[in-house]
Amino acid sequence: MEKKNKKVIKKVVPKKEAKLKITVPAQPEIVEIIPETEKLAEDTKGVKRFYEGVGRRKTAIAQVRLFAVKPFEEEVGKVIVNEKPYKQYFVKLDNQQAVEAALRKIKLLNRFEVTVKVKGGGLTAQAEAIRHGISRALLVFNADFRKKLKKAGYLKRDPRMKERRKFGLKKARRAPQWAKR
Repeated sequence: MEKKNKKVIKKVVPKKEAKLKITVPAQPEIVEIIPETEKLAEDTKGVKRFYEGVGRRKTAIAQVRLFAVKPFEEEVGKVIVNEKPYKQYFVKLDNQQAVEAALRKIKLLNRFEVTVKVKGGGLTAQAEAIRHGISRALLVFNADFRKKLKKAGYLKRDPRMKERRKFGLKKARRAPQWAKR
């Protein structure tokens, strides 16, 4: 009966300290300790739902989040790469088209807002890693897209990488120049 009148205060603490539930009898409130890893129901309200995918190409890694939004008039969706618009981040038209390719293939270019964190590699590898990540995130959104994306080759991680340099050679395969004398 006493719990009805008492206020419950929730504190988020590191996981190690979260084993105890402390009740202080002298005060009219109960202090409940919750581990950091658990999310409170109050915190999740108002948060946009997103679909996540990770894309890779050479040494570039892209973490992609797709936010489903109402369709808007513009043909091109809102794509943010490392906190910049993708057309500003990727100057070359080929790279811009690579970023759009998966959404354009599914014909949902204006239905998603995309945020990307990309690192490593060069700009072309980053653009292709983003395409790979968007494709994977689209599969989380709807598994029926798999057939089209797989046929286009957007779901496979491109395995081509620079070969490592071997001992005794100038580059991966380039031998030192041979001189007769």
